[in-house]
Amino acid sequence: MRRRALSLLAAVPASVLVLAACAGAPAPGASTPAPSAASGTCADTASGDAVDSVTVSDDFGTAPTVEIPTPVSVDTTERRAVVEGDGDETKPGDTVGVELTVYGAATGTQFSQTAYGEGTAQQITVDDTQFIPGLVRTIECATVGSRMVSVVTAADAFGDQGSQGGEVAPGDSIVIVADIVSILPTRATGTPVDPTPGLPEVELDDSGAPTVTIPDTDAPSELQLAVLKQGDGDTVAAGDNVTVQYEGVIWRTGEVFDGSWDRGTPASFNTEQVVPGFKQALVGQQVGSQVVVVIPPALGYGEAGNSQAGIEGTDTLVFVVDILATSTVPAPAGTD
Repeated sequence: MRRRALSLLAAVPASVLVLAACAGAPAPGASTPAPSAASGTCADTASGDAVDSVTVSDDFGTAPTVEIPTPVSVDTTERRAVVEGDGDETKPGDTVGVELTVYGAATGTQFSQTAYGEGTAQQITVDDTQFIPGLVRTIECATVGSRMVSVVTAADAFGDQGSQGGEVAPGDSIVIVADIVSILPTRATGTPVDPTPGLPEVELDDSGAPTVTIPDTDAPSELQLAVLKQGDGDTVAAGDNVTVQYEGVIWRTGEVFDGSWDRGTPASFNTEQVVPGFKQALVGQQVGSQVVVVIPPALGYGEAGNSQAGIEGTDTLVFVVDILATSTVPAPAGTD
C-alpha cells in the first residue's frame, strides 16, 4: 500500500537497521509494555551494576572508546549518562539526531556505528513501535549534548530470535552508546517564498499541517516543483537518509491519500526508497525548506497505480514536504 512506500521502516539507516522495530507492531520479544510516543511519558530506566561496569570515553561527538567486561547480561535494561548535556530534553514522539555505537554484550564486539561527523547523526524517533525498546530507553528524556550508555535486555533488543545478521545471539543483551546531538523541529523553519502561479495552493494551520487546494485545470504532464519556504540547512544528496513531514494528495480527487501529520510524528527514509518524483523533490533542497511537487504518473506509481490508496494508473500526485533533516548513510561497521 502507499503508506508502506514512505514508511519509517523502509528508511531506517543501514547502521541502525538492526535496531528497528516492525512498523506498527511491538518490538520482537518485548518484555513489558512501555510508554509509546502518544503517552508523553518516559520509562524510568535506572542505572545498575552492569551499566556501571562499562567504561566509555567522554569525548561527545566522536566515536567512543568502550570497555565491556564481557560477558554482560541484565534482566532489566539499565542506563546512565557518561556526559550530561545542557540542551533540551528529549520526549516521547520527538525525532532525535543521534550518533550510535552498538555492541554485543556477551562478546563486546561492535556491530553497528554511525559516522560521527557533520551531518551524520541518524534520526531516531522516540517511539517503541519504530525502534527497539532498548534504543528508545537509551535516548528518551535525555538532554541534548548528553552521551548515554545502556545495557539492554534481550527482551528489549532481539529477544529469542537474535539479530538478523547473527551479530547478537538469541537471548543475548546488547550495549548501546548514544550521543544526543539534536531534537528535530516538527515543521519547516525556512523563509516563506511567494507561491508559483498554476500550482496547487497550500495553506498551513497553526501546527504547520498543510491543506492543499487543487487548481480547476488539467494536471500538468511534467513534474513541477516549487519551494514554499527556503531553508538554509544542509543540502539533501542522493542516497541520504531524510526526515520530513509530508502530505500526499491525488490531483483527480483532491483527496489526501497519505501523510505524516495525522500519524503524529515525522517520517524518515532513504531517498532511494521512494517513488522517483518524490526523490526529485528532495535531492538538492536544503533542510528547513518546504516544497510542493506535482508528480505525473510515470514518476509516481505508473500504469499500475495503487488501488489500496485509491491511486489510478493515470493519477497525478501532489506532495507538500517539510524537510527537517538529512544525513549521509554510514558504511557498515568494519568497512573502510
